[in-house]
Amino acid sequence: MSDTPAIELQAPDISRWKTGNTGVDYVHRFDSGRPGPAVMVQALTHGNEICGALALVALLGEMPAIRRGSLTLAFANVDAFARFDTADPHRSRFVDEDYNRVWGDEAMNGPRDSVELRRARALRPFVDAADRLLDIHSMHEPCRPIMVCGRVDKNAAYARELSVPADLLIDTGHPAGLRMIERGGFGDPASDRRALLIECGQHWERAARDVAVDTLMRFLAVTGVVDRGWALARTVLTPPPVQRLVRVTEAVVARSTGFRFLVPIEGLGVVPKAGTPIAQDGDHVWRAPYDDTVLVMPSLGHLRPGNTQVRLGRYEAF
Repeated sequence: MSDTPAIELQAPDISRWKTGNTGVDYVHRFDSGRPGPAVMVQALTHGNEICGALALVALLGEMPAIRRGSLTLAFANVDAFARFDTADPHRSRFVDEDYNRVWGDEAMNGPRDSVELRRARALRPFVDAADRLLDIHSMHEPCRPIMVCGRVDKNAAYARELSVPADLLIDTGHPAGLRMIERGGFGDPASDRRALLIECGQHWERAARDVAVDTLMRFLAVTGVVDRGWALARTVLTPPPVQRLVRVTEAVVARSTGFRFLVPIEGLGVVPKAGTPIAQDGDHVWRAPYDDTVLVMPSLGHLRPGNTQVRLGRYEAF
């Protein structure tokens, strides 16, 4: 598979949205003045994942009235996004480190410093105030959309209210650090707070923008923060007839740069037989733990020791 897929999307100019009303650049908050949930949508968690930025720009361009609660829209890793170059689009994923691995209190409150940590610390008050959160992403390899629901079933139940996409994921987190959708109450089964992360498809395929817009509008409709009819009138995709849940049981983490796959790299591909060799790193071989093992977001695009290269799961009934 080519490391330089076709770039069908043009990165938007977000400069007009730099100055908002929150005191933090590229963060806009709209308040109805009436009771309701605090809703947040974030794009550009990674600077090369531009479909979410396109969706937020479209929403800001025709911002509807907020019916209840509040809505916060944030362009996250804008420093990484500023480096986006179609000649080398992968380098703008982050500047110093992965912005979506720094959301634990140990990192947030510790002495370390990086571009991503500074930005996460600036956005932390908005994240910690949110009752409902949508984080818009895309993927290195071609794959049909996946809704990442963190590690708790309540978020998968919330994704079912959106009716999209067809594949929902409950996983085991990332060894490299806490993601935003796992922070605080989002990761607590007893909390009413809900967070979802949509993987819209391959980073720069045209269809990823449609998935981003569609998911955003359905999310806004479900939260009730804007008029449901207004939001659903702007959806562009037909919901799948059914949604299926993949539950991850194991993360395959590279031990060295010698890590390699022993099966084709296919997002949501299925390995039929338990025991089939899936990947190897030195003398260690990972095998399919059960029949019909699902390969969740396999990729060599970010190969380095300590990185998750694929997650292994299986479909289960709701």
